[in-house]
Amino acid sequence: MYLNCKVKIPETNGKITVKTISGTPYVYYEHGRTYLKDKKYNTPKRTCIGKRDPEQPSFLYPNEKFLKFFPRELLPIEMDGQQRSGCLHIGAFLVVRKIVSDYRLDEMIARIIGRDAGLFLDLAAYSIITEDNAGQYYPDYAYNHALFTDNMRIYSDSKVSSFLQEVTVDQRISFLNEWNRKRDHREKIYISYDSTNKASQAGDISLIELGHAKDGVEADIFNYSIAYDRNNREPLFYESYPGSIVDVSQLQYTLKKAKGYGYEHVGFILDRGYFCKENISFMDENGYSFVIMVKGMKELVSEIILQEQGTFENDRKNSIRSYKVSGTTVKKKLYATDKKERYFHIFYDDGRKASEREKLEYKIDRMGKKLKECMGEPIHPGGDYQKYFDLIFWHPGQDDEKFMSGMERTDVINKEIQLCGYFAIVTSEKMTAEEALTLYKSRDGSEKTFRCDKSYLGAHCERVYSEESYETKIFIGFVATIIRNRIYTLLKDEMGRMDKKQNYMTVPAALKELEKIELLKGGDGDYNLDYAITATQKAILKAFDMTSDNVQKQARELSADLARIRMETIEAAQTTSEGGE
Repeated sequence: MYLNCKVKIPETNGKITVKTISGTPYVYYEHGRTYLKDKKYNTPKRTCIGKRDPEQPSFLYPNEKFLKFFPRELLPIEMDGQQRSGCLHIGAFLVVRKIVSDYRLDEMIARIIGRDAGLFLDLAAYSIITEDNAGQYYPDYAYNHALFTDNMRIYSDSKVSSFLQEVTVDQRISFLNEWNRKRDHREKIYISYDSTNKASQAGDISLIELGHAKDGVEADIFNYSIAYDRNNREPLFYESYPGSIVDVSQLQYTLKKAKGYGYEHVGFILDRGYFCKENISFMDENGYSFVIMVKGMKELVSEIILQEQGTFENDRKNSIRSYKVSGTTVKKKLYATDKKERYFHIFYDDGRKASEREKLEYKIDRMGKKLKECMGEPIHPGGDYQKYFDLIFWHPGQDDEKFMSGMERTDVINKEIQLCGYFAIVTSEKMTAEEALTLYKSRDGSEKTFRCDKSYLGAHCERVYSEESYETKIFIGFVATIIRNRIYTLLKDEMGRMDKKQNYMTVPAALKELEKIELLKGGDGDYNLDYAITATQKAILKAFDMTSDNVQKQARELSADLARIRMETIEAAQTTSEGGE
C-alpha cells in the first residue's frame, strides 16, 4: 500500500537502487547483506520502499516499509496544514500541559528523551484524555487535538510503533532517579505500596509468565506495582516483574529500591498480601515502620479478637465516627521470636458483620449442596470441605473409596461467625486505633492510582509484541499516572471546598467537559474559540488555578502557532515544488 504523498528519495551512500517492473520504477533500500558460503560472496538484502515519481525522479511515493527504515522522515501528510481537523479540542490539553509544566515534566522528558519528547508527552496525554493506549488510534487523536510535538506535528501509527522501540532502559532509569531525587527526603512520609497484574499475549516478552491473576484464574500475565507517597499524594516509582512472582516475595526488593532512591524516614502501608515474618523482619532491619492489614481469621489475630470481644464495641469512647466503626488497641508480639512488641488495632463494624456472615453462610450452604450431589462418587473433597465438614467415606473394596456424606463442623463455623465484622491492623509504631485506620484508609490514593492505570488509561493489557515497546508503554503509562493522579487530587480538593458534591468534578466527567473547549477553523484559515467558557468549565478550571481569561489567552497563542505552522507549511511546499522542477 502506497501513502497518498511523495517525499524526496533518501541519500544513503549507494544503498538506494531503482528497478523497473512492467514499466513502473520501484525504489529499493539495501538494509543488509547475506554471506553465501558455497559461492563465497555477499548478496544484498533489499526491500522496496516505494515507487519513483516519473515526473520528479528525485521523489518517490512511499509505502509502509519506508516508514520502518526511515521513521524520522517527516511525510507531507504529517505536516500538511490541511490534514489537521477544522475543530481542535484544547481544554483537557491545557490542563494536562499546566500539570506537566508545574511538575517540570516537560523539562525532564526533554533532557531524557530528546527530540521525541513531545511525542512522548502526547502519548501520555492521549491515554489520559481518551482512556486508551492503543498506538494505532493515536493519529485519530492527534488529528483533532492540540499537541506537545514541535509544530503540533501529527505522526503516523508507524512512527509511534518505531518510537516505542527506541526508548532505552537507561532513559527509564534516568527519569525515575530524577523524579525521586526531587522529592523531599527529609520529611517522614508513609508510602502506600500495592501491585496488580496485566494480561499479555506476547510470547517474546521475558516478564510474561503463567501466574494467578487477581480473579484467581491462571493466565499469561506480568506484575506491575506502584509506590505512592500518601503524604504528598504522588506516585514515586513503579516496578514490573514476572507474572509468576507473588506479591509477598517482591516486597523486600521494593524496600531496597526505596532506600536506593534516598527514602530513609518512611513507613510502608501494606495490604494483607504482604504479611509474613520475613517481610516484617526485613523492615525492622532497615529501620522502616509499617502499617499492615492482617487477616482476621489468622490464629494469632483471632485469639486477640476473641479476648477483646465485648469490651469495646458498645463503648462510646471507642467509636470512630468518621468510619462508623469501633476500635481498640492491644500491644503484643507478632510471633514467639519477635524482638519487638507491636500494636494490634482491632476494629468492629456492624454492617460488615452482617455481610460477612451472609457470605459465610451462603458459602457453606453451597458447599453442602455440592457434597449431596457427589454422594456415592469416588471423590475425596479437600480444602475448605475438610475445614467445614466431617467427611464420611465408604470402602467397598481394598482399593475403592466412595464419598458418602458430610456433616457440618458447627464448632468451626460458629467460631468464624464470632469473627464476622472484625478486622485488624498491625503497626510498628505506637498510635491510636483511629490513627492506624486513617493511615490505612489513605491507601485510597494508591488504589485510585491503580484503577486509573487499568481502567482510565487503557492499560489493563499492553498491546505490544516486543520487549522494548512493552517497557516503553509502561514508562509512558507511569508518567500518565503521575499527571492523572494530580488531576484527581486537585479536583477532589476543590470539591471539598464546594457547598455540595458536583458530578462533573470526577476526572472522567471533568475531562469530558473540558474537551468541549474547542478551536474552530474559520474561512480565513485561522482558528478561534467556538464560544465563551461555561460556568461548569470555569468551576473545573478553578481546581487547577486556571481562569477563563487565562484559557482565552492560551487559545489565542495556539491560534497564532497554528497560523504560523500553516504559513511555514505552504512555503515549504512551494520550495519543494520549485526544487523538483
